Amino acid sequence: MKILGIGNAIVDVICKVDDNFISENNLTKSTMKLFFDESEFKNLIKNLKIEKTISGGSVANSIVGISQLGDKVGFIGKVSDDNFGSKYEEGLKKENVEYFYSKKKEELPTGTCLILVTPDSERTMCTFLGTAGKINENDVDSNAIKKSEIIFLEGYLWDEGEPKRAFNKAINNANKVAMSLSDPFCVDRHKPHFLELVKNKLDITFANEQEITSLIDAKDFNEVINFSKQLKKLVVVTRGEKGAVAIQGEEVIETDIQQNLKILDLTGAGDLFAAGFLHGHVNKLSIKESLEKGTKMSSKVIQQIGARL
Repeated sequence: MKILGIGNAIVDVICKVDDNFISENNLTKSTMKLFFDESEFKNLIKNLKIEKTISGGSVANSIVGISQLGDKVGFIGKVSDDNFGSKYEEGLKKENVEYFYSKKKEELPTGTCLILVTPDSERTMCTFLGTAGKINENDVDSNAIKKSEIIFLEGYLWDEGEPKRAFNKAINNANKVAMSLSDPFCVDRHKPHFLELVKNKLDITFANEQEITSLIDAKDFNEVINFSKQLKKLVVVTRGEKGAVAIQGEEVIETDIQQNLKILDLTGAGDLFAAGFLHGHVNKLSIKESLEKGTKMSSKVIQQIGARL
C-alpha cells in the first residue's frame, strides 16, 4: 500500500450561514472550535439547514484525494456502530479506501464536524469529536502500518493519553512518517510536543504559514525557511495567495497559485494540497512537480462546496 492515513473519523455536515450566525454564537470565523458538550453541539446544529453530509476528517479527505489519483491507500479512524458510523464506512469504501477498523457500539457517538460556510466562502468549523478522539493503540493496526510506504497523521488527532500512545505506536512501526499540523489552535495547544515531532519524528511536515510561524514563534517567513533548512527534512508550507513552498535541506522550491479561480468554499484546500503532494512524492515526481500537483488539487476543491472532489 502506498499511503495509510490515521486521523479523526468525522462526518462533515455542511451548512450555509450568514456572518450574524457566527458572531451570535461566539465563534471565530475561519477557525475550528472544539465542543466537549454533546447537548451544546446539538443545540447549535438543530435549526440549520444541512446542505451536504460527507465522511470527513482532515487526513481522511487527503487519503480519498490520493485514492482518486489512482494510488492504493488505507485509513484508520475510530467510529461508533451508529448511523453516522455506517455512513462513514460506506463513504470510504465508495472511494476505494481500505478501512482498517471494525466498528462497535461505543459510549460516545461518531464524531461530527459542522462546517459553516459564510457568503465570503470562508469556513468556520465546530467539531464534536465523539468517539474519534478516543482512539487508542489497540485501534492501530501495526501490520497495515508496516506494509505502507508512508503513514500520514493529523495534528488534530494528537492528544495526551490514549491518542498519544496510538500516535507513538504508529510512528514506531512506520517506514516513513508525514504529518499535518492541522490548525493554529492545535499548534498553540501542543507546541512543545509538535516541535519535538517535527524535529525528531517526522520525515515530512505539512503546515500553512500561520501554523509553522506559530510553532517556532517566528517573526517573519525567513525564520521559517532557516528553521526548515536546519531540519534536513521535508517541510511543505502553503501560503495562501503567495502559493506554496517546500524546503529540504538547503533546497527551497516554490510554486504559485492558479489564477482566475471561481472560489466557492475553502474547505479541504489544505487536505487536497497534501493529497496532491503526497501522490507526487510516492510516485517519485520532483518536489516542484509534487507542489504543482498539490496546487492543482487544492484549486479544484475550492471551486466546489465541500472537502471532497
